[in-house]
Amino acid sequence: MPSLTRPLLALAAWLVFFAACVATLSGDWASLFSAGSARGMAKFVGDFFPPAHDPEILRKVAAGSLETLAMSWIGTLIAAVAGLGLALPAAGRWGGMAKGTTRLLLNGLRAVPELVWAALVVVAAGLGPFSGTLALALHTSGVLGRLFAEALENVSPEPYESLRRHGVGAAAAFWYATFPQVLPQLASYALYRWEINIRAAAILGVVGAGGLGQMLHFHLSLFQLHEAASVLIAMILLVTVVDLASNRVRRALTS
Repeated sequence: MPSLTRPLLALAAWLVFFAACVATLSGDWASLFSAGSARGMAKFVGDFFPPAHDPEILRKVAAGSLETLAMSWIGTLIAAVAGLGLALPAAGRWGGMAKGTTRLLLNGLRAVPELVWAALVVVAAGLGPFSGTLALALHTSGVLGRLFAEALENVSPEPYESLRRHGVGAAAAFWYATFPQVLPQLASYALYRWEINIRAAAILGVVGAGGLGQMLHFHLSLFQLHEAASVLIAMILLVTVVDLASNRVRRALTS
């Protein structure tokens, strides 16, 4: 019986926490699941069909898809380079003071959501995909920097120390001994964040950061639901293609 006490207490605590969370949510739960609400939602979804498919809207959707893809890819690439640079001191390779300061910076970068970064950058750099790219790069630098730092901390130190004992410089020992060990893991992290950034880039247009998100916000604001449906379909296809490609590359790197 004593062996069951701790799991039961944990379950009871979880149920109390769940009940407290539900109690803090304001809303009419009965109306949400009512027949009238179901009919209203079904009618709203039905208004999206059929999706617009005239050549002009398809051309704009294709251009928006390429813009979203470019935003996510360039933002992730910038973040991977910046994250690696920040991961070195965050992993304690430049001393204890630099480690604490850099980790605090990484926490700040990733604590601010992409949408908030985009709103701030739009004020400084103006509307368009450039602002969206910078917003993705800022947030993702914090995420990848933390992940890269943990990967560097967990790597085996023997190859690095062996080269150092033979007179090899610290930078050369890192690139020839430590970096090859963590490269597959770093690439896997970066590719996974690219998948996430595709989704994030698709919604940054809400604050005018370009891409499919800006198109979606525009058409929904004007209640042009058929055009909005075409944009949503493009988002789903783009995310699916990137997910499949990224998964294949990650499997090749880790196999």
